[in-house]
Amino acid sequence: MIEVETVKIPKVLPLLPVRDMVMYPSVTLPLFLGREMSINAVEKSLSTDRLILVAAQKDLTDEDPLPARIHSLGVVSQIMRMLRLPDGRIKILVQGLKRAQIAKYVQERPTYLVELTTIEEPIITEITLEIEALMRYIKEEMEKVVSMGRMIPPDVLLVLDTIDEPGKFADVACANLGLPVGKAQEILEIIDPIERLKKLSEIIGKEIQLLNMQAKILSTAKEEMTKSQRDYFLREQMKAIRCELGEIDEREDEAKDLRKRVKKSKMPKEIEKEVKKQVERLEMMHPDAIESNMLRTYIEWLVELPWDRSTKDNIHIAKVKKVLDEDHYGLDKVKERILEFLSVIKLKGVMKGPILCFVGPPGVGKTSLGRSIARAMGRSFLRISLGGMKDEAEIRGHRRTYVGAMPGRIIQGLKQAGTNNPVFMLDEIDKIGMDFRGDPASALLEVLDPEQNCAFSDHYLNLPFDLSKVMFITTANRIDTVPPALEDRMEVISLPGYTEREKLIIAKRYLVPKQMKENGLKRSLLRFGDKALEKLIRDYTREAGVRNLEREIASVSRKVAKRLAEGKKNKVMITPQNLHSFLGPLKFMPETAIATDIPGVACGLAWTETGGELLFVEASCRKGRRELTLTGSMGDVMKESAQAALTYIKAKAKQLNIPQESFDELEMHIHVPQGAIPKDGPSAGVTMAVAMISALTQKVIASKIAMTGEITLTGRVLPIGGLKEKTLAALRAGLKKVIIPEENLKDLEDIPDYVKRKVTFLPVKDMDDVIKLLFSAPSPKRRPLPGKRIHRERSLLLRQR
Repeated sequence: MIEVETVKIPKVLPLLPVRDMVMYPSVTLPLFLGREMSINAVEKSLSTDRLILVAAQKDLTDEDPLPARIHSLGVVSQIMRMLRLPDGRIKILVQGLKRAQIAKYVQERPTYLVELTTIEEPIITEITLEIEALMRYIKEEMEKVVSMGRMIPPDVLLVLDTIDEPGKFADVACANLGLPVGKAQEILEIIDPIERLKKLSEIIGKEIQLLNMQAKILSTAKEEMTKSQRDYFLREQMKAIRCELGEIDEREDEAKDLRKRVKKSKMPKEIEKEVKKQVERLEMMHPDAIESNMLRTYIEWLVELPWDRSTKDNIHIAKVKKVLDEDHYGLDKVKERILEFLSVIKLKGVMKGPILCFVGPPGVGKTSLGRSIARAMGRSFLRISLGGMKDEAEIRGHRRTYVGAMPGRIIQGLKQAGTNNPVFMLDEIDKIGMDFRGDPASALLEVLDPEQNCAFSDHYLNLPFDLSKVMFITTANRIDTVPPALEDRMEVISLPGYTEREKLIIAKRYLVPKQMKENGLKRSLLRFGDKALEKLIRDYTREAGVRNLEREIASVSRKVAKRLAEGKKNKVMITPQNLHSFLGPLKFMPETAIATDIPGVACGLAWTETGGELLFVEASCRKGRRELTLTGSMGDVMKESAQAALTYIKAKAKQLNIPQESFDELEMHIHVPQGAIPKDGPSAGVTMAVAMISALTQKVIASKIAMTGEITLTGRVLPIGGLKEKTLAALRAGLKKVIIPEENLKDLEDIPDYVKRKVTFLPVKDMDDVIKLLFSAPSPKRRPLPGKRIHRERSLLLRQR
């Protein structure tokens, strides 16, 4: 060991800040250094006299400590050895020589150079009884520390036996005791050796008490823990320490908080009694048990549900009507039914009636109607989509026995809303699935039944919750896919598609201002002409709603915004002539462009989820096998309609001037264009019968007539559905006349007057009326039928023989 007296200490030395340790005189320690400033300090020291000042940092996480964050008292040390490691770090062995106080910082980059003042310790000339007692006590206590499992080098006790100097004894003992940096620095700064021994004896005494307490805690925790809880050993130690320190038990505090929240939630008495019982169970459980966490989550769900929190209804019928008119144009019958529904709620005070179900094509405003109702009533609005849902647990929740169990979407929504009377919209109820996990549609029966939902039981809660105050509204694109039992619990309100005139007004009032606002445009910079909007509606969209119309308006707005961003500040006027420059070529050609001036082609009308569409049926007959070929992705019902139509034609062949023998070797082929799209339904029966008659008689059907109706074997024409949508499709295509079943005359009340002024409806009872309307006029050029040609050829052969 180097003697301090033989080393001359200069006034300026490099400074080495260290973390997580304190250097002492007469102690030799290895240090691993990786910081650039530390490596620079070592290199500076090695280039001179190998001396360096080692001082501890105040903040262990500080990578580049400032002077104010380094303790001012350190130890002048000598570097004994230095080794460079492969990872760029260096390892040094340093020996502490003497305490020194930093007077000032001479240099800060690339490393700290400090001016220091060495500190001389008082010289102890005589070892008094007090000093000897202190040294012996410290040594004995360190032996206890070693026996209790503290990691102390075994040779330290032997070294302490050979040290007679009190200051040196205290430094060596403190350096090997493993004290925190704060306490170790505190001892380092005590200059008087006797005071240093006293402080060290006090600290080591507390350390012995702490180790005894730790052993007691260890024993207590091991007795309480089961085999599955060994992973939480350290947490048990911490909790036992808090108990010994007299801190409040977290479990008691948590239970008190839960009881306070239960009382605040104002839940029904029966449910409150059950929840309090669960809180008591939670208190008795071990806090780290798996079931404890599950029960805690369950109780939190119960106290956070809106058992007694409601929003006050503000039902003013005039205000509701104003809100509905502001948000939606048209839909008069739908609005009237909504106002009736809300009027009953206002007069009766409670809502226990049918669930409203909005049925209509996409984009007609079903979801936004629900949002408007909530806004008008002052209630919260919630929406969940049921499309593709196949798991019953999505509605009823999971049972708590499953890992990761949660309540169903209904209870989750109520918690999110914070009230027990929101407007709750269930979208896409017609697209619910079903598989081995259950039938969500059956689970909805309880939710949507006013007689049952007052005590709805979620599998997770396993307690009744009153849903009778919730205003449920469902939406669907079609009602035929909704299970009958579920449909029976709802009042269906149909939202048909919009006419072109209605779309024009909607675009002017709602869509254009909305898209201009979203794209940062002012009215003075962009204007849509009425003719341009009409062309956009007619030639760029084909839908019952206005969703694609809004997309096209948004596309135009973005292009105008791009022009403005490029510096072109001129006002843009959208006209039919320049519309193609924004949206490109027409996306939809007029449907009447399909040739109907040839025999065997008839124009029908079909209903789809997106509204009405034209349905062209092509029929062709030729010599061949006696069979009926059907192509174009027809469904079973449509194929049966074609068979029935052919049977009717054969029965009426004489009246239609069709030779009976022509059917003997006649092959009839019916094709519906757009074969990739599946088609089905009975309403094409009249259209297919007319197409086959036209093909057999070679008479051309007028191109401005569309038709719809179901046909029977006797020729009766039965009523159909979706008349308004089909009529709008005919009007959109420019057709002037529509043949409809006579029993559908009652449905004309739902069709706007201006549509009825443009379209002539031709009611028919049976196919005889249809034939009179279409085939009574003289036929244009008529080619001989394949059957007649066959008959003539046979007669010619007989004559030759």
